[in-house]
Amino acid sequence: MKEQLAKIRAEALSALENARDSAALDELRVKYLGKKGELTAVLKQMGKLSAEERPAMGQLANEVRAAVEGALETATQKLEEAALSAKLKAETVDVTIPGRPIRLGRRHPMNAALEEIKEIFIGMGFTVLDGPEIELAELNFDRLNAEEGHPSRDWSDTFYFDEDSRVMLRSQTSPMQVRAMDTMELPIRIIAPGRVYRKDEVDATHSPMFHQVEGMVIDKNVTMADLKGTLNLLAEQLFGAGTVTRFRPHHFPFTEPSCEMDVQCHKCGGAGCPTCKGEGWIELLGAGMIHPHVLEMAGIDPDKWSGWAFGMGLERTAMRRFKIADLRLIFENDVRFLEQF
Repeated sequence: MKEQLAKIRAEALSALENARDSAALDELRVKYLGKKGELTAVLKQMGKLSAEERPAMGQLANEVRAAVEGALETATQKLEEAALSAKLKAETVDVTIPGRPIRLGRRHPMNAALEEIKEIFIGMGFTVLDGPEIELAELNFDRLNAEEGHPSRDWSDTFYFDEDSRVMLRSQTSPMQVRAMDTMELPIRIIAPGRVYRKDEVDATHSPMFHQVEGMVIDKNVTMADLKGTLNLLAEQLFGAGTVTRFRPHHFPFTEPSCEMDVQCHKCGGAGCPTCKGEGWIELLGAGMIHPHVLEMAGIDPDKWSGWAFGMGLERTAMRRFKIADLRLIFENDVRFLEQF
């Protein structure tokens, strides 16, 4: 048994010293130290020894086990250090090599237009409000004077969540005007930008998801002249001095009287083209004086207070601001298009 233990020790130490990877080390561990290993097999023969021989053989066996375990630990550490050294060598960075140039992003044309609009109105004393995109029909329609039966409430125009047509994706940011009237002290000057949703077919100037900026002023002695003056100032600030606009009579439940404001087509200069559908003008926004009934529903005395409101499509504003011919370019995320801005 003494010769067996000596042989196991010599063979194990030699094999461990020459092992080239962790898999080989694991095989050697099992071979010599495992439950069915060579050292364990020798130890099972201890029962055949006399009482005088057992202590000496037991001590020798423990010395062999300790030597093999120590060699195994040393070999494992040696392989780990070699692997780390190889990894560090492979991952060495030459700090003298010029770095890769960082490509800076650009502000999206629509966000650039929105920031300009915000700055213009903040400069005139307006507050910017934000609100939920999932809205109650009560705030999106009822409180805006669009009663049951109004075409805009039809399922063919609006995205509803329930069969009762009470919860919906907002079709305008106008509910924020209602929320402002309910929560803010008079006088009020606010704009409310955000995403809105309508069942429009996609074309050069329409999309089922788009962005809107709504504005509202409620104060004493507010007139239509204040509305037109503010919106003309907005157009000139956005599109440059001398921007040509026109106001057309229209009807909105929320306002009375109502109008639409157009700007001359940037593509054709008013001659007519596919972008403006041959009209020479692009509709920019709808506006008007706030209907007295809307004020009453908010608990505001229409004999004492008056106001105006408007709603504009942000994409169309960006199109006019940056001379973009097709609205779809704004959503396609083509880097070749976006890099122009």
